[in-house]
Amino acid sequence: MNATSSPSSAETSAFAAPHVLLLLHGPNLNLLGERDRDTYGSTTLRDVEERTTALGKELGAEVRCAQSNSEGTLIDLIHATRGSDDGIVFNPGAYAHYSYALRDALEAVTGLGIPCVEVHISNVHAREPFRHTSVTAPVCQGMVSGHGVFGYELALRSVLHRIGEWGSRKAV
Repeated sequence: MNATSSPSSAETSAFAAPHVLLLLHGPNLNLLGERDRDTYGSTTLRDVEERTTALGKELGAEVRCAQSNSEGTLIDLIHATRGSDDGIVFNPGAYAHYSYALRDALEAVTGLGIPCVEVHISNVHAREPFRHTSVTAPVCQGMVSGHGVFGYELALRSVLHRIGEWGSRKAV
């Protein structure tokens, strides 16, 4: 490139900072691989995080991972995405079905342009009736359910796609 030409899109993307995503896991997900293997499989949380982080790297994104059994800690982690993360992949576990506090935290950050996709390993609609409704999903940009741990890959790709859509809208 000479001093009078402008950089191509390939050249500018080479200098662009990678997207940073939060992979967030709610209660009992620290027991993946041990708990109810018929429903959740034998893959551990560490395996999920390693696979998702590797896919993120392959797609040009940095993935930060966190898990908590505490609703307040999850809310704090969601709030902390403001100004530091470009998107969230979130498995809220059982909190999806009744935590209006998590819903409000997600609504606050998605309203600022940070997309979130909710993930459930099992098909929540084929389980107990109380699991059929998610109070958090309506403020997310999508929900992936029933694809096992492969759902994390789908959710990651979906968040990155949404970042691209929102980014191009912001540039217009």
